Amino acid sequence: MSFQIERRVAVVTGGSSGIGLETVRLLLESGASVAFCGRDASRLEAARDRLAEAHPEGEIFTAPCDVLDAEACREFAAQVEARFGGIDMLIANAGQGYVAHLDETPDTAWLDETNLKLRGVLNPLAAFRGALRDSDIGSLTCVNSLLALQPEPHMIATSAARAALLNLTHSLAHELIAEGIRVNSILLGMVESGQWRRRFEQREDRSQSWQEWVAGIATKRGIPMKRLGRPEEPARALVFLASPLASFTTGAALDVSGGFNRHL
Repeated sequence: MSFQIERRVAVVTGGSSGIGLETVRLLLESGASVAFCGRDASRLEAARDRLAEAHPEGEIFTAPCDVLDAEACREFAAQVEARFGGIDMLIANAGQGYVAHLDETPDTAWLDETNLKLRGVLNPLAAFRGALRDSDIGSLTCVNSLLALQPEPHMIATSAARAALLNLTHSLAHELIAEGIRVNSILLGMVESGQWRRRFEQREDRSQSWQEWVAGIATKRGIPMKRLGRPEEPARALVFLASPLASFTTGAALDVSGGFNRHL
C-alpha cells in the first residue's frame, strides 16, 4: 500500500541516526522529498551520503540545526523552503532520556528535560507552521515515549517531561486543526539502538546471539513480543500518521511498544 506522499516534502528532526534515519529512508522509498537535521554535521553528511547512494533519484537536503535554538530552526526552515518551496509533513524526533532516580536527579535535569521535550517540538513547529498551513495535507508527528503514561522511577525527570509532551501534542491537535494541520504522536517502548548494541558487545555470556540476548532482556522486562522493536517499525507508524492515509486522525498517540503498555 502506498503512503500517498509521492512528490510531497517532509522534514525530520534528529534524522541522522536510529528511528529518525529509518524514517527518512522510508519517506524517500515512498517518493517524498526529505529535509533532515541534527546537531552533528559529520553524522549528517555521512547519513546523507548513504541515503543518496541508496536513493540516487531521491531529493535530499540536510543542514545542522539545534532544535533548542529558535533562530537556528528559522534558518533551517528558510533553507528548506528555498530548496523545496514548502513542506507537507514535519516529524519531530529529537530527544533522549535522563537516567536517574529522584534523589539523584539534579534541579537542572528537570528543566533540561522539559525544555528538550517541549521546545524540541515547539521551535521547529514555529519555524514551519506557515508552510504546513499552506499544505493541503499539513501534519506534525512527534516521537514520544510510553513513559508519558507509564513512568519509570529510574527516569523520573524524563517520564514527567514525556507526560508534558503528550499533553502538548493533544492541545496542539485541537489548536491547529483550524489551520488544517493534524498533530499526532507515537509512544515508544524499547527499541534497538546503538546503545543496546554496545551493551550486547559487553555481555558476559559470549555464546548468546543478538536475538537470544534481546529476547532475554524483553522477557525480563515483560514485553509480550519477547523482543525489542526495530527502528523501521516506529518509522512506519510515523510515516503513516504523517501521511494522507491518516487524514481523519488528529490528537492520537499510537502505542508502538510490542505490548509493553500496562495503561488503559
